[in-house]
Amino acid sequence: MDGDVAAAHGGTSGADGAADAVQDPGGTAGHRARLRQRLLRGGPDALLDHELIEYLLALAIPRRDTKPLAKRLIAEFGGIGGLLAADPEAIGRTGLGESAISALKLVQAAALRMLSAEVRARPVINSWAALLDYLHADLAHIPVERVRVLFLNAKNMLIRDEVMSTGSTNEAAIYTREVIRRALDLSASGLILVHNHPSGDPAPSKQDIAVTRDIVEAGRRLDITVHDHLIIGSNGHSSLRSMGLI
Repeated sequence: MDGDVAAAHGGTSGADGAADAVQDPGGTAGHRARLRQRLLRGGPDALLDHELIEYLLALAIPRRDTKPLAKRLIAEFGGIGGLLAADPEAIGRTGLGESAISALKLVQAAALRMLSAEVRARPVINSWAALLDYLHADLAHIPVERVRVLFLNAKNMLIRDEVMSTGSTNEAAIYTREVIRRALDLSASGLILVHNHPSGDPAPSKQDIAVTRDIVEAGRRLDITVHDHLIIGSNGHSSLRSMGLI
């Protein structure tokens, strides 16, 4: 059994003995069976957010009552999205061990893989909703700014999705020369700039607008189209193209 067993927030994790000290009270097995049947019969919408996490954690910590744990984790990380997107080290500080953390990250990875496949299956420009779903799932809840560039071919199919830089809570560097050089390396015909605002507010800053215009102009000289700059926040997204800023 894994060490995903801290009895309380800030407690020690790891030992099987700790798990034994907080073994499920009577009736937990029946409760989990009911959750399982609701999930199988009604799909994921049949369970509340904390119930999804509760059942997932129960698979990794079978001898623990995971209902209060699931509620605490969701509250601490600001929702199920924040929990799944959280850094493993941050989750570990709550007392969870590797098996439970791995279960959470596996769900996130599967979701992102599915959303990414939707984006790659057709021209990106024609699947904007799928792109936004993917980017929001990947970027909306991380605690630092991250700059991504989606490089496209002449048919607007995705060639490469690359992280160009990771910064602090309120800034991340993006360099025109690096973006354009990478586009040339990949023989890209176009690109989409993307970054997140950990504050949740996706409104562009003056610096966001200025650097985007620099990249647009540099791309124009080399026949590389900058289709948009998308800013992702937990409260939504901004498109500099739609806002008339580029």
